[in-house]
Amino acid sequence: MTKNDNPSAPMKWYAMDLHIHTPASSDYQNPEASYLDILRRAESRDLDIIAITDHNTVAGCRTMQAELEQLRLLRSLNRILPEEEQRLKEFERLLARVLVLPGFEFTATFGFHILGIFSPEKSLRELEHILLDLNVPGDQLEAGSVTVGASADVLTAYHAIHEAGGLAIAAHANSTNGVAMRGFKFGGQTKIAYTQDPHLHALEITDLEKRGRFSTAAFFSGSKPEYPRRMHCIQGSDAHRLDNDLIRRNNLGIGGRVTEALLPEPSFAALKELFEGNDFARTRPRTGKRQAKEPEFDFIQAAREEGSNIVQEFHESLRGARLDEALADVCAFANTNGGTVFVGVSSDTSRPVAGVRAAGLAVRRLQKEIGQRISPQLHCTVDVQKSAGKDVIRILVPRGEERPYAIDDNKIYIRSEAETGLAVRDEIVRLTARRAEPEAAEAPRGRRQPRGAAKPAARKPEAAAAPKPARPKPEAPPQAENSPRTGVEVVSVEQRDGASYYVVRDLRNGMVVNNVTEKSARKLWHYAIKAYAALPPDPSIEWRGKFGLLKAYTQHRQQRYDFVQRVGREIRYYFGVTEDGIHGDWRQFVVQAEPQQSGEAG
Repeated sequence: MTKNDNPSAPMKWYAMDLHIHTPASSDYQNPEASYLDILRRAESRDLDIIAITDHNTVAGCRTMQAELEQLRLLRSLNRILPEEEQRLKEFERLLARVLVLPGFEFTATFGFHILGIFSPEKSLRELEHILLDLNVPGDQLEAGSVTVGASADVLTAYHAIHEAGGLAIAAHANSTNGVAMRGFKFGGQTKIAYTQDPHLHALEITDLEKRGRFSTAAFFSGSKPEYPRRMHCIQGSDAHRLDNDLIRRNNLGIGGRVTEALLPEPSFAALKELFEGNDFARTRPRTGKRQAKEPEFDFIQAAREEGSNIVQEFHESLRGARLDEALADVCAFANTNGGTVFVGVSSDTSRPVAGVRAAGLAVRRLQKEIGQRISPQLHCTVDVQKSAGKDVIRILVPRGEERPYAIDDNKIYIRSEAETGLAVRDEIVRLTARRAEPEAAEAPRGRRQPRGAAKPAARKPEAAAAPKPARPKPEAPPQAENSPRTGVEVVSVEQRDGASYYVVRDLRNGMVVNNVTEKSARKLWHYAIKAYAALPPDPSIEWRGKFGLLKAYTQHRQQRYDFVQRVGREIRYYFGVTEDGIHGDWRQFVVQAEPQQSGEAG
């Protein structure tokens, strides 16, 4: 079945800044500012939603709440002075205009900062209990200090905020004190856990306005092998003052960085529904006050600029075999990381938007086809969006909870990079096995398996010829500790009745697949097998220590590499490695960009 979020439901873009400090934070730069001043600034910046997130305290929220309660009490007793009545009316007017959410900015182990944001109905005393449970000392609950001693770890904080019904957001994730771990000498599995945890709702980043494949949002788009969960990315001011600092440009005031969210109403419930969903087109950066004639942000055009990848695909029409191709992509996304299928537009940005005629009928047709042909039931959202003034159909596909999914009961597809293909036996077995495992127990894709001894080669690696195994090994050797994270490793080959049968390891997911032939291989596997078979006895290799380059080339506007690696006395061969899979010593051959660090954190 599919679900179609009611397209007639009124949705509107609301401006929000979910990271605002008050004088309750010890490092606030305008300590004389009142809470009315903060609300007035929010209104003047055209903000609809703000969150008060002082350091390890809710004292700012309590102070504003206490002031309101005091004024209302005086009014109820008919003892309120004229200036107090005017102040109360101003509070009420502003609070009707701007939704204020309570929260805090928690300092976790190693100094990582996490925002906890809650419903206005949430008791501030309960928020204090959360902070106490996270090891904030009781005598520091009012201090608003960045440092609180030995607090709880990041994952514990995510869980505690989520269990309390709040939104857990990694503050300035790509900058100082951010969980993307810029500047830390360690990382790896920890960094993956900190940015992919299921209790984390969003990443706050400082380069949301940046476009291109090296932006932080692109890094966490679900297209990286080790970061398969696509993350909602927002921006916030981290305001420690009322107005932007004219000298220190990154020292922002209220509304210095604003995110716009497409919501049915400005409410905490609507925000939570957004961040717990898989519609990533409902947030966008605000680059200033939007003028009436300013064009809307075209997220479909932005997706086209990124191109086809492991989480998105494009089809210009549903005519003929195109419908089956679109359904295959839906099935593949459900079996992999989830994703988005666009119909009515090509990934080639030089081609104009084709659009879909009678889009409403096409939506109903897609809903019917998905409901009848894909099993088990898969709940997708199918809707119509605009790009270049034309109707484009969007299919939002979740990562399925009952994998494997099949078309017509027997065609099981999976997604690898920008390729959808029929799953082979070993992949189907793995999908079935993963279904039986708790989701949290799944290791992030692309992680290294335990180090193990490989079967020694006949010749030393220093010898001129790089040996290719002529006989199959009893089982594939473990994945090399420092192997690339994308591409295909040709593990071994066996000759049977004049035909070659290969064992390949898909480095994008760690899957080892047996009995692959050149005819049965999918695109990247096919390339790897052909390239491996064509290697001369003495291939030209650019060695740098234990790491070697066979070839660098461009394919489909993407740079790729064929590598070799010495592991003990054996030579490993890796083909079709993209820049996303290059790390550690492999960076000798190409510079791999990490999420950009910019801005200040507090």
